[in-house]
Order: sequence, then structure tokens, then C-alpha cells
Amino acid sequence: MPSHVFADHAAAQPPERGAVDALISQTRRLRGEVDAVRRDAAADHGDPAGRWQRALCDLAVHQLDDLDDHLAQLRDGPPPTDTPAPPSSPAPQEPRRDSLLSRVGSAEWNLLSDEANWSGELYQILGRDPAAPPLSLDELPALVHDEDQPLLTAMVTDCLIDGKPIDGEFRILRPDGGVRQVHMMGEPVLAADGSTASMWAVLRDVSELRRSQRVVRETRDSLQRHRDRAHTEHQLAVELQEAVLPPWRGALRFPSGEGPGTLDLAAHHLPSSTGALIGGDWYDALQLPDGQALLSVGDLTGRGVTVTSGMAMLLGALRGMAVAGAQPGQLMGWLNQLLDATVHPALGSAVCCRYDPAAHRLTWAQAGHPAPLLFRDGTGRALTPPDGVLLGAAPGTTYGQADEQLRPGDLLLLHTDGLVPRRDRDGATDLLLSLASRFTEARTAQDCVRTVVEEFGAAPREDDACLLIARI
Repeated sequence: MPSHVFADHAAAQPPERGAVDALISQTRRLRGEVDAVRRDAAADHGDPAGRWQRALCDLAVHQLDDLDDHLAQLRDGPPPTDTPAPPSSPAPQEPRRDSLLSRVGSAEWNLLSDEANWSGELYQILGRDPAAPPLSLDELPALVHDEDQPLLTAMVTDCLIDGKPIDGEFRILRPDGGVRQVHMMGEPVLAADGSTASMWAVLRDVSELRRSQRVVRETRDSLQRHRDRAHTEHQLAVELQEAVLPPWRGALRFPSGEGPGTLDLAAHHLPSSTGALIGGDWYDALQLPDGQALLSVGDLTGRGVTVTSGMAMLLGALRGMAVAGAQPGQLMGWLNQLLDATVHPALGSAVCCRYDPAAHRLTWAQAGHPAPLLFRDGTGRALTPPDGVLLGAAPGTTYGQADEQLRPGDLLLLHTDGLVPRRDRDGATDLLLSLASRFTEARTAQDCVRTVVEEFGAAPREDDACLLIARI
């Protein structure tokens, strides 16, 4: 489009070619770097954060492509407007992208002669036959979406009557049925007497740009919803876990009173350091109606509120059946049936102990779980486990049961398998047994728990863990 002479200033001079070439080189180099980042961000298709990152990279690439094409047009100068120009042929060393995003057309409407001139790119944007005459300002709204026609009319009126610049977007309907988003910028061209002689405009197809921006918004909103949902689930799981596993900050004693059968108890939960979701680990101690004590620890596979609620259900069932008089082996069998019959089947491990303070006898069963550790007279050992597979692994499984005679001063340590960091998991029992001398020096069960936490609590752990210590 020819340059115009305005009433208040002379036509701008074209920029130096070398300066524009430098900008083009910088743009293309940056575009290549962004494209490399986009390829790296495309690795995980299911991650909401990854989708948002890819959308941002796509938008940045589109904008840099657009900038590259505009700078090339600035360097090469405007196409002639007397005849519609065909699409630009790509130079071998400067490949052009066939994208509607980079198409920019221009037009001028002469109010004195009622003539209109369109560039070839504008015909392409609007989908018009290059042989057809350009539309007048009165005819132009016919191409615009019905809902956007008032906007175009208002912009043109403000430009011609009040001399306001045009800057707005509207949708155009192409003859092939396609809909394009067009950004129009223009100004009135003033005659010598200050009247409006014509109006010129640059129209840019921003359909792909707006699509990319919309994808960025949608993926950002999706990521935020995902984070909000994860935060809500985490909070719910934490509250549920705290309700089921209240923190024991001091020694608990039961049965009531003092004597040789008293159990000094303390427990602790150590959260995972690698994830925000809560696991299904639990510890529990309960005084039964017959004066005996129920001790248990266990773990359900998985993480999140579903697993935490499953753990709460399992622990509630365990307590109810124990109060009804069920022995540890029978308890494991019923818990196995319960897990197998749930709507969301899961696997779990557990150890359940029933302590008779009058006889100093411990009766226990396990389901694929580390055996309790018994510390006595400065040394420790793992109890020999009875038969038992993981809960939920095999319907109808029968679980064995074992008895252990305890003495005053004995210490029992029950734990889940996440207590020791994974790198030391194979030697977890030996590491825990090595604390025997320190347990001997401890005055309370709480002191023993503190010793274990000092030893293993600071190390990064991939799983949650629970610890329960009982002293006779």
C-alpha cells in the first residue's frame, strides 16, 4: 500500500535493511530455542502442567513466526495495490510458513472517488476471488459475523467522523464456510483542509494466535483445577488420617492403673518426603473389654483420599471384630475377605497382636508384614512369623497365629516397611535391632520412639511409615 501524507506529519521513511535483517536473525534464533523447549515439554502427555507448558510454547512459536513474517514484509516493502498480488514465493534460504497467522492485508477506501484498493493478502484472508472488485465500506459488513457487525460499524464511524484510530477484532465469514478472527487497525487520511479524504487499514488474521491463547487459558485453568483438586484431596486425607491416627505426644498407659501388666505405649507417623499425597499406613492400640490389649500396624497400597478412607474403614473393622472377641489369626482372615469384597479392591499388609497382661502372653498374626521386634536385656530379635499372605491377595486364605511369652522390661517394636529408607530396606531389621542398647537406656516408650525418629526420620523416604512401641 502506498505511503500516505498526513496533515500533521510526513510519511515515515523505510527502515534500514541491515537493521531489519539483524532482527530477523535474532527472531529465528529465538524461535529455534523455543521450539527445542516445546519438544522437551511434549514428553508427558497426561500431565496437566506439561499440557500447559506445551500450550505456552506453541503460543510463543506462533508469535515468533508472526514476528518473523512481519519483519520480512517490513524489509521487502509493501506489495503493489493496483492488482491483487499472488502469495509470496519463498526464497530458498528463507522458508515461509503457510499459516493464516502470518497473513496481513491492507486496504484503502477513498471517500472522494469512492474507490477501494485491497492488497492480495487481504483477498486471501477474506477468501475472496482476486478477480472480484474490492468491497466498499458499506459492503464490508456483509462479510462480518452478525454479532460483530455493530462493532465494525462503530469503529468505522468513529474513524470517519471523529478521526479516531481503528483498533479492534471481529469475525469474518468466508465463502467456503470458514470463520476467521481478524484484527483491524487503521486511521483516517486527512486532506489539506483537514477533512477526511480516505481511510486506510491493516487487517491481520489472528485466528491461530487466538486459538493458541485460548489453549493456554484452558490448559492453565485445567492445571489450576487439578492443583485445587489435589490440594482438597490432600487436606481431606490429612484430616481423615489425623482423626484415625491422633498424635501421641506422651506415653499412654493401659489397662488402667499400675502393675506388672501395664503397657507403656508411644507411636509416631512419618510422612513421605517425595509426594504430597497421604498413604494408607496406620498404627493402633486399644484396650479390650476383657482387659487385654490390641496392638496393630498396617499399610494399604496406594496414596490419596481413597486409600486413606480405605485404611480408616479397615481399622474400624479391626477394632470392632477385636472387641467382639476375635483372635489375631481370625482377624486377619476377616480383613482379607473385607478387602476382597470392597468396591475398590486393594492390597494391604498388617500385623495384629493381642496382649494378655495377666499371663504376659502375646498372641499375634501377620499378613505379609514385617514381624514385631522384641528387645530384652540389651539385645533384640525379630519374632518368628506365622503363615500369612498380603490382605486382598488370595480370597479364603487362612492365617496362622503365634504366641510369645513376655517379661517385665520387654520392649516390642511394630512398624510398617517405609520406616527405613529404601536404600537400606534390605537391612532394615538389622538397623532397628542395632538400637537395642539405646532402648535399654531409655526411660519411656516415648524416648524409644524419639530414638528411632532421630535415627531415620531425617532421611528422605519414598513411603509413609508408622511406628508403635510398647514396653511391659
